[in-house]
Amino acid sequence: MRNIAILCSGGDVSGMNPALKHFVEYALQKGLTPFFIYDGYEGLIDNNIKKVSYCDVAGIITRGGTKIGSARSKRFTQKQYRIIAKQNLDALGIEMLVVLGGDGSFRGLDIFYKETSIKFCGIPATIDNDINGTDYSLGVDTALNIIKTSIDAIRDTASSFKRAFVIETMGRNCGYLALVSHLTSGSELCLIPEREYDLKSYEESFKEQIKNGRRYFIAIVSEGIKQDSSEIAEWFEERIGMESRVSILGHVQRGGNPTIYDRLMAYKFVTHAVNGLLQGKDESVICYTKSGFEFKSIEEVTSKTKELDTELLSYLDNQ
Repeated sequence: MRNIAILCSGGDVSGMNPALKHFVEYALQKGLTPFFIYDGYEGLIDNNIKKVSYCDVAGIITRGGTKIGSARSKRFTQKQYRIIAKQNLDALGIEMLVVLGGDGSFRGLDIFYKETSIKFCGIPATIDNDINGTDYSLGVDTALNIIKTSIDAIRDTASSFKRAFVIETMGRNCGYLALVSHLTSGSELCLIPEREYDLKSYEESFKEQIKNGRRYFIAIVSEGIKQDSSEIAEWFEERIGMESRVSILGHVQRGGNPTIYDRLMAYKFVTHAVNGLLQGKDESVICYTKSGFEFKSIEEVTSKTKELDTELLSYLDNQ
């Protein structure tokens, strides 16, 4: 039997556990022997690798995070440790590797392939949804639903106390989470790194809205904007004249029970990844676009910064 392994690298996302479950089940269905590599590339170096079966994934589909752990490995950037990692794979006869992670994880994987010829397929998995070449990354839907629940709850207290709330989402330098949350929550202000903004341009409109009876404001901002959320809150108090609070959602966005959509996407991503490896696609990332699932090269995925969908941005520009 041929051996295949899976690991998680970088930030965890809800959807990784459903992916692990299907990986084991589908590998066995295809006559492969599945292995888990624990704690990302660190586990690959430390030989923390285990052959697994159905009992190892029973009941994990409902859980956020990743059963096998994840990590950011500085050691894997050094060739001496990549050599050790390859030796560990060779000792177990593992010839194919599936990696759940982001562009940094894929860049490390590309170097590893060029040095060792280990066959691999990357699966985009980051709530930031900032991987070029794919419209969707595993974990995004669950994160958006966590944000939705938080905004809906904050709106209740904002309206009760006549306050402005500045709600900060994650996303690094990508405003996807903030933008989609804004469009689907009915918030009054959205600030993202992809768009320049001038708070003064909102002052007249917001003051007029207060005169006409508005009791509260919800502002959704991405962590990558040029100002701290506290500065936006100060602007509401000093220029708009409304008491304000800041809610930084933080890592709560990464956790939670995986949504149906993320469970389904995990199933599809893993199926395509394993099939691709069996069909001779030895160095690719499986991406999801408007055209469906596509295998793309590491170079295409990591060569440039992802741009937000122009249609979504047009909705923001028209407000």
